[in-house]
Formats: sequence, structure tokens, C-alpha cells
Amino acid sequence: MGLKRNLTTGFTLLFLIVGSIITLAPFFWTISTSLKNQQNVFDLPPKWIPDPATFDNYREVWSAAPLLQGFLNSAIIAVFVLSIGLFVSSMAAYAFAKIDFPFKETIFLCLMGTMMIPYSVIMIPQFIVFSRINWVDTLLPLIVPGLFGNIVVIFFLRQFMQGAIPSELIEAAKLDGSGFFRTFATIALPIAKPAIAAQAALGFMGVWNDFLGPLIYLHTPEKQTIQVLIASLQSMYISSSNYPLIMAASFIAMIPVILVFFFCQKYFVESLAISGLKG
Repeated sequence: MGLKRNLTTGFTLLFLIVGSIITLAPFFWTISTSLKNQQNVFDLPPKWIPDPATFDNYREVWSAAPLLQGFLNSAIIAVFVLSIGLFVSSMAAYAFAKIDFPFKETIFLCLMGTMMIPYSVIMIPQFIVFSRINWVDTLLPLIVPGLFGNIVVIFFLRQFMQGAIPSELIEAAKLDGSGFFRTFATIALPIAKPAIAAQAALGFMGVWNDFLGPLIYLHTPEKQTIQVLIASLQSMYISSSNYPLIMAASFIAMIPVILVFFFCQKYFVESLAISGLKG
């Protein structure tokens, strides 16, 4: 019995190690390539550790494109969408989880049904609307729709609040004269903080890595996000095979996402564990 358990643990550990190596290999190859000279990119056999290693690509990429402005544009979109959009989604989730009102389940099912509509279906009508109100080549088409919340976030937070917030606590707050917003702010928000933080981290990754939306609406280089600027770098330097410069820009763009993941990883585990047990 003990030998069988040890073999199972060993195979599981081996499987996880191999999977981790396969998953992380492109990330390490990006860092390795960004530290190479252009002449050493296609050396055979491939070298994981650059020799010689140089940071010139990181210095050069800042002058090749307005990366700082791209960072600022992506940050503006992320801050507005995550702060206001998450607050709206949290209120909606709390209402669907803990408040009884007519046609609640029907309205929720209709909202869930909108998840079946692919973005490609609404892409052209949405562009026509925004172009008629002169929002094209501004950040507004990427910010304003996100302010009204996200149905995926609402669904996740609703499941979390249904299990994590006792109905007796809500009823006690009502007896004390607490209204909707006070109950939501003083009871629901503190309890749902891990789930909201996890959704904020996931939402940040989605907004930061979004490419299609900014590509459609942003045309001026000074108004483009960091992902579109990196794509324009690729079109500029791909013919000259300057992959180290492109990889350096890609790694710089990944840094905020990596930081957010490391700071919020405990909230991922905590929120998913509570949702799985009580949702």
C-alpha cells in the first residue's frame, strides 16, 4: 500500500514538473532572446543562457516606440474598468445573491444568455455606434462599456456571496435599520474581498493583454496601448529579424501582469476554495 502510494506521488510529481517546464519554456526563451545580440538569436545548438548577454535591447526599445505612453494608456483603461466596473458587478452580484425582487431568476438567465454571443457578432455594430459619436481613436470605447460590469464577474461573485454571506447576517442588518448600500458596503464587500481581488487580478490581465479592441479603435501611436505598440514593433522589425528587440518589449509589457499575479495569487486560491465548498 505504501509503495503504491509512493509511486503515485512520484508519477504525479514527475507529471507536474514536466508540465511546468513545458509551460515556462516559452517565458524563459523570451527572456533569453531579449538578452542576445541579433546575430546570436539562431545559433545552433540553441543557447538558453546568452553568451554574450546584453541589456542594450531594453535601452533601445524605449526609443523605438512610445512605450511609456502605451503603458499609461493601458493603465488608464485598467484603472477605470476595474475600479468602477468591479464595483458595479459586485452590487449586481449582491442583488442577485441576497435580495428578492420580481423576475430575478429570469433576468439573471437573460444576462447569462448574453455570454453565448461572441464578440465578433457585436464588433461591427459597436464600431459604427462609436464612430458616429466620434469616439474612435480615443480610449472611451475601451473604457465606457467596462464601467457597466461584466456578466462573468457577476456570476462568479454571485456564487461566492450565496455561500459566504449568511442570510441571517443580512436579516440582522435590516432589523438594525441598515439599507441596501450600507449593508452592501459594511457586510458584503468585506466578506467578498478575496473573490473581488481575484476577479480584479484576472480582469487586469484581460484588460492589459487585450489586443483586438485597441487595434480596432486606436490608430494614433500616442493613443495606442502597450500590446498594440508591441505588435507595431513586430511589423517594423520582423523583416530585419530583430527578435531580441521584440522580445525585450514583450518582457517589459509582461512585468505588470507578473507583479499582479504574485501579489494576488493567495486571493485566487482563497476565493476558489470558498466558492467550491459553499457555492
